[in-house]
Amino acid sequence: MEEKTGPSERELANRLLGIVNASWMTQAVSVAARLGIADLLEAGPRTSSDLASACGCNPGALHQLLRALCALGICVQRERDLFEITPMGRLLGSNARYSVRSWAIYWGGAAWEVWARLQESVRTGDSVRSKITGAEGFEHLEKDPEAARIFNQGMVEMTRLIAADVARAYDFAGKRVVDVGGGYGELLATILETWPDARGVLFDMPHAISEARARFEARGLSGRCELVTGDFFASVPEGGDVYLLKSVIHDWNDERAKQILLCCRRAMSAQARLLLVERVMPERLEPTPEHQAIARSDLNMLVALAARERTFGEFEALLRAAGFDRVRLLPAGAFSLIEASPS
Repeated sequence: MEEKTGPSERELANRLLGIVNASWMTQAVSVAARLGIADLLEAGPRTSSDLASACGCNPGALHQLLRALCALGICVQRERDLFEITPMGRLLGSNARYSVRSWAIYWGGAAWEVWARLQESVRTGDSVRSKITGAEGFEHLEKDPEAARIFNQGMVEMTRLIAADVARAYDFAGKRVVDVGGGYGELLATILETWPDARGVLFDMPHAISEARARFEARGLSGRCELVTGDFFASVPEGGDVYLLKSVIHDWNDERAKQILLCCRRAMSAQARLLLVERVMPERLEPTPEHQAIARSDLNMLVALAARERTFGEFEALLRAAGFDRVRLLPAGAFSLIEASPS
């Protein structure tokens, strides 16, 4: 008789429960971010009662949260009531170079409400977020400055993790780079810092551009970058050498994505290039961290925007339908660059 190999059914059940119950981690970290725990512990260890006074919480309840954060490696409990932030926990701080504070607040807040209705999107194919906000796409951010601030800063934090890889993966030397839908401009700013002879145009909605101005000034880049507001479904600035779109096309279904690409095509000269920065969906997903990140983003596109991540073949077909050819795929770390030329 052959011996059974692989995990037992009970082991698999426990592994599955780890996945099912993982939501507590999102909420614990998100609450810690909203309360500013990392900033409060920046100067050194503090007691939970002291922290409770500082952030207006019930002392016993905050003690429970801090213990949970210790289990996640966010804090360390030095004595019964004394807690210290860890190097990873510092990344929930406002001033950390690679802070993910705003993303944690967004993911455990506005996104949480949307994800709770995933089944509805799976049944209908519709965006749940548009039903909650009463607005399509990102229009709701124009009416809610605080939501816009958290979302856009969360995008800065996510982009910062890959910006250097993208900037080094492509030749931007001497180019005029039009960043379409670039938010606060984190990627464009990194490209300009990496390529001193490049110039930029940041193009987005008013809620993003209004904040971007001070950021480019603070980095000494305001003289090399124009800031333009507009609607990329209607038109985009002309005269660019590279039209850069990071995580824009995945936000929209094929019809709407084609509209954006057609606007870019109309603005481009024959010598200009389109450069998409996107996750590329594999033909088959496996249970790996890399594929899980793509799957999470894919479902997030569904519930938020009735959109999806695409395979390279799907990107290529979409680009050709919008008047592009010579499509090629370039690696850039966790994301990929998809370059296309006007037909």
